[in-house]
Amino acid sequence: VRKRVFDGTYAAGSYVRLDQLAAELGISVTPVREALFELRAEGLLAQQLHRGFVVLPVTRRDITDVSDVQAHIGGELAARAATNITDEQLRELKRIQSELEEAYAVDDEDRAVRLNHEFHRAINVAADSPKLAQLMSQITRYAPESVFPTIAGWPNKSNKQHRRLLVALGKRDEDLARTAMSEHLAEGAGPLIDHLEQRGVVT
Repeated sequence: VRKRVFDGTYAAGSYVRLDQLAAELGISVTPVREALFELRAEGLLAQQLHRGFVVLPVTRRDITDVSDVQAHIGGELAARAATNITDEQLRELKRIQSELEEAYAVDDEDRAVRLNHEFHRAINVAADSPKLAQLMSQITRYAPESVFPTIAGWPNKSNKQHRRLLVALGKRDEDLARTAMSEHLAEGAGPLIDHLEQRGVVT
């Protein structure tokens, strides 16, 4: 449902029908209801008495607010990772990045989304700051990760920024890692907003 909101399938003001969605997905209504309640808590849906769940508008401020918080927390996690990361963890990050670039090259969007998530998660694990990583995980739920591979020019830009980050981590340079990650996460907001505006998602 989150993906459909951000790709424009479910426009603002449209209703997500519980029974219809459950039948479409071939599952019971219970997990669908739980998912819709979760999206209501995130502010993507509202529940209306006797009418079900309605899609709420997404604004430019919503996107920039999430991006700004991600940039701050993600930068701190990357800085801590730079001081803690092991050679083995760094090798694993490079492997993930290599596979991510391959996924982008063949337009395997689902695999790219998964590998990008793994890349950032590996850095958060290396930071050895579980509470801060948990906060980052909660914020990331508000970011439409599935959209980024479809944004024109973003895969190449993201790959360059990831490589810059890998260099910083390899040097164990705390300040450079913080800056690289913060700029990477912040710079995604503009292209994302433009992309979503073109599809009528952002108001």
